[in-house]
Amino acid sequence: MEGRGEDVRVGANRFEERQPIGTAAQTQNAAKDYREPAPAPLVEAGELRSWSFYRAGIAEFVATFLFLYVTILTVMGVAKSPNKCNTVGVQGIAWAFGGMIFALVYCTAGISGGHINPAVTFGLLLARKLSLTRAIFYIIMQCLGAISGAAVVKAFENAQFGTVGGGANTINAGYSKTAGLGAEIMGTFLLVYTVFSATDAKRNARDSHVPMLAPLPIGFAVFLVHLATIPITGTGINPARSLGAALVYNRHQAWHDHWVFWAGPLIGAALAALYHQTVIRAIPFKSR
Repeated sequence: MEGRGEDVRVGANRFEERQPIGTAAQTQNAAKDYREPAPAPLVEAGELRSWSFYRAGIAEFVATFLFLYVTILTVMGVAKSPNKCNTVGVQGIAWAFGGMIFALVYCTAGISGGHINPAVTFGLLLARKLSLTRAIFYIIMQCLGAISGAAVVKAFENAQFGTVGGGANTINAGYSKTAGLGAEIMGTFLLVYTVFSATDAKRNARDSHVPMLAPLPIGFAVFLVHLATIPITGTGINPARSLGAALVYNRHQAWHDHWVFWAGPLIGAALAALYHQTVIRAIPFKSR
């Protein structure tokens, strides 16, 4: 329990624990007792003096490091095999990304919120779920973790890293930049929309009779998006993942369309935040 009050104050674990899953009466009471939290301040200088702030950043770094390590190794294992039937294939790659997000969000949600993705952080920033100070720190740590994870993979697979693409995202042959950008926008919209829905404290209070393990739908959303968009862009939907692989691979094809893997996820995250806040939650329109 050490540090729990501080975590709540700075927003790493913004919502207090509610009553256990139970009867409809409990559900009604939880919904009635729910209070909309105040928006996070744009700049919260006090965070910079808090250990929980730096602990959350370290958690984001380590989680993104592990995410890149496992997923790029999986991508390279499929890419370097002459016979794809002997590998996990596209479905295995999708499971690696989705499964890692499930595991890592589960491990880090109580410390940093389990973002592991600058697009998720950006969407939550727009919804005023965290401060700009924390968002910038998270994105820096996510990118550093991704670069480190990709670098470790290259150290292990240096002889083959360059020949199989290093897990870098590119727009595949037969698809235009517009198609790639659209795929990244749609994929990230689905992911960030799922994050908002799975972590909505008001919904959890109202539907407390329905058990919900937030990392599960988030990981499953990542899995499904990869199945749909691997043939188009290899699936970015995470600028840190795309940056880490591109920087360590560092070939022209990795940088040629790299802007797509930042613009698409950030646009998709912004649209998901706008949709959730104005349509699903209708916060700007409800009476106070």
